[in-house]
Amino acid sequence: MTTHSNTPAGWYADPQGTPNLLRYWDGSQWTEHTNTGQAGPVPQQPANNAWELNVDGGHDPSKVQRQVQHQAGVAPAGGGGGTLFSEPILVVNQKAKLIELNNEYSVFDQQGRSLGSVSQVGQSTARKVLRFVSSVDQFLSVKLEVRDAHGQPQLLLTRPAKFIKSKVIVQRPDGQTLGEIVQQNAIGKINFSFEVNGQKIGAIKAENWRAWNFAIVDHTETEVARITKTWEGLAKTMFTTADNYVLQIHRPLSEPLLSMVVASALTVDTALKQDSRGLG
Repeated sequence: MTTHSNTPAGWYADPQGTPNLLRYWDGSQWTEHTNTGQAGPVPQQPANNAWELNVDGGHDPSKVQRQVQHQAGVAPAGGGGGTLFSEPILVVNQKAKLIELNNEYSVFDQQGRSLGSVSQVGQSTARKVLRFVSSVDQFLSVKLEVRDAHGQPQLLLTRPAKFIKSKVIVQRPDGQTLGEIVQQNAIGKINFSFEVNGQKIGAIKAENWRAWNFAIVDHTETEVARITKTWEGLAKTMFTTADNYVLQIHRPLSEPLLSMVVASALTVDTALKQDSRGLG
């Protein structure tokens, strides 16, 4: 069973059809599980891109729980439905790499259960070479595909080529445009507006000039959600390209605001923080 680095974390049937045997992919390696409780690691599958140096240590649910409760300071919340659009808390962790040529994120609930993944799509080999040798890539168009825990596309997020300000187009998998996340300023505390058919339905507002924590408001300027950047550790901060965030949704939201809020948590790194990363 050939698996690439963009395979969503989760449970999979044995490719040989062995009864009572399941395989779990944690983002870095396979683990076999049987009904006897025995488990053993399976050699890691080939990476999607041999140039990338992956330093992730695997998925640990308890680590995600600590990230939510202790690092982000978010208390446990009930009422989750087990999907990207029905959980009150989403944990968005970028895959840690020494050299990153393809943006990849894992999304978990507050208990550390996998809800889905985000992967950059549509990059050519020439584009990856450009990204390796320079920082020019940050100004080019970026497309991210949001997938659920079963690998099914849920949203397509496109950041067109940029110069100073970013814009993210949010679409359904069938290409239907839900709205746009539009950067309003380039100096000071960065703000984005949520726009649907030219009408502002909400906004995401940085709470400091480094754009690490954000308040998300609706059209009445009432806070409906919050994004908190969590500390990924000194080693990862200094030597890798990982950024981790916790999204806390305060109350049930209707569409299209709900999808815009979820999309904002999944794209804040691409829209802003990637500008300061890379070898160039």
